[in-house]
Amino acid sequence: MTTTLHQLHRPLGSTGLMVSPLGLGTVKLGRDQGVKYPNGFSIPDDEQARQLLALARDLGINLIDTAPAYGVSEERLGPLLAGQRDEWVIVSKVGEEFENGQSRFDFSPEHTRFSVERSLKRLRTDRIELVLVHSDGNDLEILRDSGVYQTLAELKREGKILAFGLSGKTVEGGLLALEQGDCAMVTYNLNEQAERAVIDYAAAHGKGILVKKALASGHVCLEPGEDPLRRSFELLFGQPGIGSAIVGTINPRHLTDNVRTVAAVLTGS
Repeated sequence: MTTTLHQLHRPLGSTGLMVSPLGLGTVKLGRDQGVKYPNGFSIPDDEQARQLLALARDLGINLIDTAPAYGVSEERLGPLLAGQRDEWVIVSKVGEEFENGQSRFDFSPEHTRFSVERSLKRLRTDRIELVLVHSDGNDLEILRDSGVYQTLAELKREGKILAFGLSGKTVEGGLLALEQGDCAMVTYNLNEQAERAVIDYAAAHGKGILVKKALASGHVCLEPGEDPLRRSFELLFGQPGIGSAIVGTINPRHLTDNVRTVAAVLTGS
């Protein structure tokens, strides 16, 4: 019997959302340039993408992470999720656009609203569970000066999004994002633990945490004989406050291995 995550869903802070401890990142469904992975890959076709999503669902994953900056990821997910929308918690972003191989950032209220409305259309849905600000690194400046958070709060009141937060790069940004919003996405793995204070704050204040680069984008280094997957997930899920780790694999075997390892870590088996 394959181990699954169906019984291991957990609350994402106080958003009211229940999420699987592992989420599926979909940058590789939409974009293959300007991405930092150790190995090249080709974007899966619709049938491969459909199979991947079906496998994720069978394994108990209900969290899917996308963004306008992930090329055609949102546009592809819309039709792929038809008829099963209520079974997924969708996370998308605002602020970063990726065009002609270049990233461009716009955190203005006008662009934020435009971006969310466009994501709703692309994803063929009437709401997005969580929208994160896709930071360019100037976390504090964005949160304080751009109006992006105020606009996301309005969209939440309108019911177009259910929660909002920041995918940032600094501890200060993460803390402010949680004070004024629902969730922060942080980098946390065996190589990088600088944002630990954000996770601790979330645990103490009932806020949501998603982890990006949980496996150091495949670059993790360990002692000989140690299982990098198991060590990575033991580190993550040893932290109270972490809701889910987003892993962007398009390899069915890797996905199954990840799920099996997370289930073993969380059940102590």
